[in-house]
Amino acid sequence: MFSLFGKRDKTEKAEPSLLDRLKVSVTKTKTALAETVDSIFLGERTIDPSILKNLETALISADIGVKTTREVLDAVKEKLDRNALSNAAELKQEIKSHISRIVQPATEMKLGTVSTNGSGPRVVFVVGVNGVGKTTSIGKLANRLRQQGLNVVLCAADTFRAAAIEQLEIWAQRNGVEVVKQKSGADPAAVVFDAMAAAKSRNADAVIVDTAGRLHTKCNLMAELDKMKRTAAKVILGAPHDVLLVMVPTTGHNGLSQAREFTSAVGVTGIILTKLDGTAKGGIVVAISRELGLPIRFVGIGEQIDDLIPFDAETYVNSLFD
Repeated sequence: MFSLFGKRDKTEKAEPSLLDRLKVSVTKTKTALAETVDSIFLGERTIDPSILKNLETALISADIGVKTTREVLDAVKEKLDRNALSNAAELKQEIKSHISRIVQPATEMKLGTVSTNGSGPRVVFVVGVNGVGKTTSIGKLANRLRQQGLNVVLCAADTFRAAAIEQLEIWAQRNGVEVVKQKSGADPAAVVFDAMAAAKSRNADAVIVDTAGRLHTKCNLMAELDKMKRTAAKVILGAPHDVLLVMVPTTGHNGLSQAREFTSAVGVTGIILTKLDGTAKGGIVVAISRELGLPIRFVGIGEQIDDLIPFDAETYVNSLFD
């Protein structure tokens, strides 16, 4: 198990194969891509523009992105013209190599290699618009850390959404961790201050902060997040150490726009991609890496508490085609 802090507990039980789990979660995307690639060489057909158009449609439909799709098609066409591609396996490998070059550099780095540097708990802000699964992702992330024997504090700083505090409390109970909260409508920065102070006094290893996904205006939301960051830094040196943006594949390129806004306002350091198991647009991983240069830290592949897994670029690319 990969950890937030780059640690591995020797007593942990072996997890199911990451490749197997990813294969299941991207089944819809894989079906669309693999069938198109296989059909190109079906019956030893001559490669013509109409067949390449089908490949283009499949790549774009998977949300891999227009720029990446064009690069892949140019490379494929060049090799086909030289008769350097003779079967579906070689074509898949050509596509995989292009995608790997885009995704790998953005995902090599693990999510944090040290926890505190002697300055207190590691602080993780989780941001994103409403409905993408922020609070659920926090609960699953807390579960991963608890499995490593780490002391986790949750911060209920989404004081604007109805039932957000109660939802986080449920996850805290399931994980056996403390949640710091105030009443609904309270100042989120004040909740952050209380959570930082509580985590320090309890020698916690990590604080995970739930944030609002919508205020009256977009400017208000970003200003509030910035205020929360500054408040955290006053209590714990360098906080927040990680800012994770939660996205869903179904938001497509609208999601890229959201990511740019959050990154500009609060300095996003990584992505949690949720609900990957329910979409045929799993290629959004490629578009995010290409357009934003942000690493995918975790992917959500189901509804269970342990269905948040560390992202691995090579395994992801293989799961799309193999």
